[in-house]
Amino acid sequence: MALKDQEQIRDFNLTTYGYFLDPAQIAQQPIEPRDHSRLLCLNRSNGSLEHRCFYEFAELLTPADLLVFNDTRVIPARILVEFAKGATGEALLLKCLAERDNGCVWEAMIQPGKKFQPGRTFTVRTADQQAVIQGEVTAVLPGGNRILLFKTTARELLACGQMPLPPYIDQNPQSEAKRRSVYQTVYASADGAVAAPTAGLHFTPELLEKLKQKGVPMEFVTLHVGPGTFLPVKEDDVRNHVMHSEDFEVQAQVWQRILQHRQRGGKVVAVGTTVVRTLETLALNRRFTFHASRFTGLTNLFIQPGFRFQVVDKLITNFHTPQSTLLILVCAFAGREFIFQAYEAAKSRGYRFFSFGDAMFITA
Repeated sequence: MALKDQEQIRDFNLTTYGYFLDPAQIAQQPIEPRDHSRLLCLNRSNGSLEHRCFYEFAELLTPADLLVFNDTRVIPARILVEFAKGATGEALLLKCLAERDNGCVWEAMIQPGKKFQPGRTFTVRTADQQAVIQGEVTAVLPGGNRILLFKTTARELLACGQMPLPPYIDQNPQSEAKRRSVYQTVYASADGAVAAPTAGLHFTPELLEKLKQKGVPMEFVTLHVGPGTFLPVKEDDVRNHVMHSEDFEVQAQVWQRILQHRQRGGKVVAVGTTVVRTLETLALNRRFTFHASRFTGLTNLFIQPGFRFQVVDKLITNFHTPQSTLLILVCAFAGREFIFQAYEAAKSRGYRFFSFGDAMFITA
């Protein structure tokens, strides 16, 4: 078998995306200030690595670089419920399907499943613990999610919710107010995510102002990050993995400015993998609709080795969990061997990993 063919097989073998990480290097709290996280710069052209701090990021860009952010906002979607006779359960609100006179209807992931049977009622305590919200399981969806009716408004329901931090982050040491603050980008504006676009967590208002003063253009798109971002790939051949779908929205004028910037010879810098998937979905003309001067739709684009990037030239991203779709995307962008070389360098220098961890900046 030719060496090139062997490399291709390894690129699609799930085991080649695994690595060992000392649990002590999983960041449980973000660095404060946010932009004092570390930044590992990867140059794909010459294979070099450079260790910097994120507050130096503006030094690495020029007006020829267009930054694209995901402005989705994480909602407090984790709801604790009580059934009759003291039984308890948990719902992760995924999407508000309707608001009616008798309440709001949500699709939700639930646990334990045996307690959330159609027709069963439950209660949710309000934030001040002085009242309860009545709820009912109305349907079971293929795959196990439930349709839940809450007899209140969506706004009042979310006031009772908790921030849905990733499973590898210990929620206990932090107050709910603290979680709502740190697990949100400073520019978040569009409610709908159940996980943060973590590459953007490193930006501060001061750093954004530096970039603005330097003349670096910035645009915003929206992709509501879903719980599928944490789902592991289970197929031995990653090409067989079925990617989760997520809602996105891009203003037509924003998309046009991005395309014009590239046509003028500028570079597009994606702040996170969610921005990559959104822009490359539009470039592929995947299923979406054009309505009222904006593109909307669902994307289940799974970017893996061999993918031809049409829009994104540079990428800011965190260090991702082993055998995840996020890690596979980053390897597709910069090469598996180069990325794993960078990960080993980061591990040896004590970088902090995952959502609250440090960042990488991958250039051409």
